[in-house]
Amino acid sequence: MLTKLVFRFHPPLFAIFSANRFLRKPLVTKYSLLRPSSTISSTLTLSINRDYCYGPSLDKGKQPYQSSHKQDEVSQASSVFFDDGEEETLIDKESFSRVFDIAAVRVPSEDCFALENQLRGHLLNWPRIRNIARVSSDEMEDEFKKILPEKVSEGDEDEKLDALNRRIYGKTEGDGETLSPVLYRDKLVKSFNTRGFVKFRNLAKISRPKKSRKMVMQQDKYEREKRTGKNSISEVEVVGDRDNDRDDMTGLLGEDFKGGRWRGSTRLLLLDEQYANKDVVELPEAIKVLFTGGGKHSRSCELVKCRLMLFYNYWQMNDILKALLPDGIIIPTAFEMVGHIAHLNLRDEHLPYKNIIAQVVLDKHKSNIKTVVNKIDSIQNEYRTMQLQVLSGNHSLVTTVVENGFRFHVDLGTVYWNSRLATERQRLVNHFTSADIVCDVFSGVGPLAIAAAKKVKHVYANDLNPSAVEYLERNCVLNKLERKITVYNMDGRRFIDAIFTSQKTRCITQVVMNLPNDAAEFLDAFRGIFYNRPRATGIPMPMINVYGFSKAEDPEFDFHQRIRTALLEFAIEVEMHRVRDVAPGKWMLCASFVLPESVAYANRS
Repeated sequence: MLTKLVFRFHPPLFAIFSANRFLRKPLVTKYSLLRPSSTISSTLTLSINRDYCYGPSLDKGKQPYQSSHKQDEVSQASSVFFDDGEEETLIDKESFSRVFDIAAVRVPSEDCFALENQLRGHLLNWPRIRNIARVSSDEMEDEFKKILPEKVSEGDEDEKLDALNRRIYGKTEGDGETLSPVLYRDKLVKSFNTRGFVKFRNLAKISRPKKSRKMVMQQDKYEREKRTGKNSISEVEVVGDRDNDRDDMTGLLGEDFKGGRWRGSTRLLLLDEQYANKDVVELPEAIKVLFTGGGKHSRSCELVKCRLMLFYNYWQMNDILKALLPDGIIIPTAFEMVGHIAHLNLRDEHLPYKNIIAQVVLDKHKSNIKTVVNKIDSIQNEYRTMQLQVLSGNHSLVTTVVENGFRFHVDLGTVYWNSRLATERQRLVNHFTSADIVCDVFSGVGPLAIAAAKKVKHVYANDLNPSAVEYLERNCVLNKLERKITVYNMDGRRFIDAIFTSQKTRCITQVVMNLPNDAAEFLDAFRGIFYNRPRATGIPMPMINVYGFSKAEDPEFDFHQRIRTALLEFAIEVEMHRVRDVAPGKWMLCASFVLPESVAYANRS
């Protein structure tokens, strides 16, 4: 395979600002987030290549001078609680609002989809921004539109308005036209007979207000549930008309009905950003044809100037962290999700900003993540539990994980879990058959044991951690497989000896040893495992699947040597599989081999 490397130089794309310009207030007392003014000035900027840069960016646009009414809902400051219990605000979400000047074509609502396809290549096409915008002031109910006259000639305004007035007051029976639901309800309210006002069964239902929002418990008191609207990431506002050919007051009642241009609801087709400050004559022919006299939509289309405001919720996690962290720091973007918990592995350079990073992760994944934690130390205890620090969200480390169709209850504070091994566990289960008897020496909470129990005859699962065994039993019941799994809480060597020497256990065909740090050292427990049994019985030798780490240049050879050393047997055919690279130059391997008879029947003495 031939690989070609091409190096090209690109001009700088983004401006350089002070790293803490988005912070609510300086946090020098807690973290050194502010760099000295002598290092870099807050006014130091680089020009942006507008021809090269395309799409929205925090370095483009401008900040709004005043907050809009919708921005109040989505620009609440993020709060975190520090170790001393004090609540502090870290991120000023309002500072991430950006306003962009764009052009739009105002069209009737019934024609917007057809015109959208016609202008497909000339629309805005920004990520997560719809090309069709709706302005609330341009809405008109369909029932009200029906009662408007199709055409009003000169001098007939009084007659037409009189017909409209009679419809409003419910005097239209003679016209043969039906009332709208709203007018019909008003008419029922005003109707009465000899007993007084008429009581209609559905009148209260028609006039009943909408249900209030659900009350939720927040900080020992009930508050209304906060909802994020559909436009919480952006807002479009019409600034003025761009079409200066007609100097009139644009309305919604139709051009023939007192000077407007069309009748009914309208929509805005947002044009590409390159057309923001251009007149009609400068637009492409596909757009210009909408305003020419001979066009089909020439009387109903209008070029307007708009402002598109993007809020904090619009920007991706990378954009927010790039603006918050100082220059030169690698942006942390990858994390592991365990149920509702986001598990970070921050570097030392990220630790001064760990609460800010955690808050951004929580803000950008609100629907899936409720807790953000960071591993503060490597796994060094015999139970393989990780030392975690809760950075943001609730402090519950108990969660439910769904893997390969099975549900597992996990407490990250007391047990070990690695979601990145889901593919490897499924690969191993695919090699099992319905006649296999599986022995899982280091089962944890049972991700492999439970998945295997769905397919094989029986599973013997063991773990040294009492908490892991407790959750293993829960997960067996949760997945309705408790009858096919026998659970043990023993040391690995003792468990291997007990399972293979017991007369009550079935003949084991598959052994899984997923403890990469120490699993190879437990292989000596298989030496002489059948020493007290005669070879004439014909006991089938089990398939051993053992995992391990290797930093050698040839990891397969290195791991193979360790297996042969542990078994004191050099004639072993081993099938190696690289699971994943856990660190630069460090591989996780899976070695599968049939236990040699010379090892199983060896003299233990």
